Amino acid sequence: MKYTPHDYQTYCIDYLLTHPAAGLFLKPGMGKTSVSLTAAEALLFDRFEVSKVLVIAPLRVAEDTWSRESEKWDHLRHLRISKVLGSRQERLAALKAEADVYVINRENTAWLVDLYGPKWPFDLVIVDELSSFRNPSARRFRALRKVRPLVRYLWGLTGTPRPRSLLDLWAQVYLLDRGERLGKTFTSYRNQYFTPGRRNGPVIYDWAPRPGAEAEVYRKISDICISLETEGNVPMPKLVQTVRPVVLSPAARALYDSMEKEALLELAGSTIDAGSAAAVTGKLLQIAGGAVYDESHVAHALHTDKLDVLEDVLAEADGEPVLVAYRYQHERDRIMARFPQAVQLKDSETIAAWNRGDIPLLLAHPAGAGHGLNLQDGGHIIVWFGPIYDLELWEQFIDRLHRQGQRSATTSVIVLVAEGTVELDAMQSLDAKEDGQASMMRAIRARIKKLREGTV
Repeated sequence: MKYTPHDYQTYCIDYLLTHPAAGLFLKPGMGKTSVSLTAAEALLFDRFEVSKVLVIAPLRVAEDTWSRESEKWDHLRHLRISKVLGSRQERLAALKAEADVYVINRENTAWLVDLYGPKWPFDLVIVDELSSFRNPSARRFRALRKVRPLVRYLWGLTGTPRPRSLLDLWAQVYLLDRGERLGKTFTSYRNQYFTPGRRNGPVIYDWAPRPGAEAEVYRKISDICISLETEGNVPMPKLVQTVRPVVLSPAARALYDSMEKEALLELAGSTIDAGSAAAVTGKLLQIAGGAVYDESHVAHALHTDKLDVLEDVLAEADGEPVLVAYRYQHERDRIMARFPQAVQLKDSETIAAWNRGDIPLLLAHPAGAGHGLNLQDGGHIIVWFGPIYDLELWEQFIDRLHRQGQRSATTSVIVLVAEGTVELDAMQSLDAKEDGQASMMRAIRARIKKLREGTV
C-alpha cells in the first residue's frame, strides 16, 4: 500500500529526523508506528546515520504491530525485522540475524543491556509506550538509563505520557535528555515541583504539584516533546458509550452486601492506605463480576447475572464481532465456558484471525491489549465485563477499535455495571477522568462513613 502521510504525520517525521532525542505524544490511532518506521528508514538508508535500530515494546505489540506495519506500506517492505522474543536461545538467534530493526519486549530490556554492556550496538532506540518506563525504580528504566550515553537517537512514543501523575514524567524525560531539563535525580525533581500531601508520620502517601509546576514542567520539555490530539488531525468514527445496568439477583445482592459490610468493618478501625483500599475494592469488584477468589486463589462462582446480560448484548449484536474486556481470570474462564465461540487474545495469529473476521467473540485483558495493537479491522463493538479504575488502560483499550482505519462509522462501547456496587464508583472516576487510586480511597472512606452512620 502506498504511504500518503497526513500533514501532521509529515511534521512528526521531520521532527524525529531533526531531534535525536524526542518524545512523540500522539493519541492511539494516529500512526506513531508508521511515522517512526519512516523516520528510521530514512536514517538507515538515506542519511546513513544509524546502522541498527532497536524497538522496545509491550509483548503483543512486539509480536505483531511493528512487523505488520512494515509489511503494510510499500516504502517499508524492504526493512528486515527481527523479533527478539521467546526463550533465551531464540532471543540470541534473533540478535544474530541480519536485520535493520530488532524488536524486543520491554520485560527483556535489562537482559539485553546485561548481554551487551559497553558494546551496545543500537544507535537508534525507539521506546514504544514510553509511559511504561515511568517508574524510576523499575529494573527496565535503570537498565536503559545505563546504556543511554551509548545511544545516538532515542525516540519515546506514547499516547499517555502522564497516566497517573505529573511525577510520572521525570523518568520518561530523563531517558530522552539524561536529566538536562527536569534534573538528574527523581528526588530533586520531586522536591522542586511538589509538596507532601497525605501522610502518616514520616510516611508520605502522595505528593501535590506546587502552584505553577505543571506549566513550568511542560515549558521545559516543549523543545523535545510534541503532543497532538486526534481531533482535527484524523478522521475518526463516532464513539458511543452506553452503560448496561446489571441487577443482581436477591441472593447475589445479599451476598454482596454481606461481604461489603464485613470488608468495611475490617477497615473501619485501621489506617486506610492505597493497598488496603485496593484490596477491598478488588474483592468487591470480583463479587460484582460473579465470582470471588479464596486465599488459595481458587475462584468460587457466586452468580451468573452479568453473563446473562452479556448473552443479551451478544444477541443484540446480531452476529457482529465483539471484543470483550475482562478484569479477572475467573471472568474470562466463565465467559469461555458460557460462550463456546469465545477466543482469548494470545498472540499475533489471534490478532490476524480477528482482523480477518474469523473470530466472533474475542476476550482480552486491558493490561495485555491496552497499548499499540491494531484491532480495528475486526470489529467495532467493545463490551467491558465491568469497569476498571485505571484511566490509562481504559482509554488505551477502547482505542484499539476507536482509531484511524476503523471502517464502521461508529465505535460502540458497552459497559456492564452491577447496580449498587463499587462498579458505580469506578464509572464515576472514569467519567470524571480522576486518578483511580485517589477516587478508590475516597469511595471506600465514604462507604465506611455510611456504615458508621447506619446507612449501609
